[in-house]
Amino acid sequence: MLKHRGFPGRLSGTDFQFIIRRPNPKGVTPLTRRERFPDRRPPDKRADAAFMTALWEQFGAEPFERGNLDAGRLSWLFGREVIPATDPFDVADYEALLVIDEAVVRASFPDIFGAG
Repeated sequence: MLKHRGFPGRLSGTDFQFIIRRPNPKGVTPLTRRERFPDRRPPDKRADAAFMTALWEQFGAEPFERGNLDAGRLSWLFGREVIPATDPFDVADYEALLVIDEAVVRASFPDIFGAG
């Protein structure tokens, strides 16, 4: 499992985890698309935005390996802002390649890119 050095471990001041320390001995947690409803709590929305910001700053529009990114946090973005970079795609593989869909991120999280 690739460890993404320099990636934040969690949202500062919270228990929202962004990375995992070691592979799950029971098997890889599969990525699933989680629905983000408009009435989600503000801390959950902040965690999504902070995680997406960290992904963009670390990888930009280049494909990246899932590695030690937390499956739960990644699943909130999977299928929308973060999409598979390969076909076929194994949702339960630490070496699976993902890519950020910049157009969708700009629509969903416009503050990441600042003004203009």
